This record gives sequence, structure tokens and C-alpha cells, in this order.
Amino acid sequence: MNPHVEEQQGLGLVWGAAAIARELNLKNERQAFYILETGLLPARKVGRQWVASRAALRAYFENLLSQEVA
Repeated sequence: MNPHVEEQQGLGLVWGAAAIARELNLKNERQAFYILETGLLPARKVGRQWVASRAALRAYFENLLSQEVA
């Protein structure tokens, strides 16, 4: 395996809108681009590519779910 990819997995980062879409089980990459560009997700653009932390995504959705229950 590529050492750069292993390092990213160790950090728990998801790189690219397509990978973020897969992580969130979205229908397509365009949905991911929309929620990323509107700032709804805890992610940043690094160069031309989006990057998000799996832990931050998980915490964001856990927070949303807890707000729905309350």
C-alpha cells in the first residue's frame, strides 16, 4: 500500500468529494459538492481537493441526531 495513503488512514482523513460522498452514503458526488460548498459539513479545501476528518463528520451527525431527539 502507498505510505501516503496509510498515513492519511492513520489520521482518519477523507480526501475528495467523491470519497466524502461514499463515506456519507450519498447518491452521487454532486450532492457532496453541494453540502461542502455551502459549508454544511466540517470540511476544508486543501488546494483543489476537499478533506474532512472522519471523526469530525461522525461528531457532526451525532450532534444533529441528538438535536432531533431533544
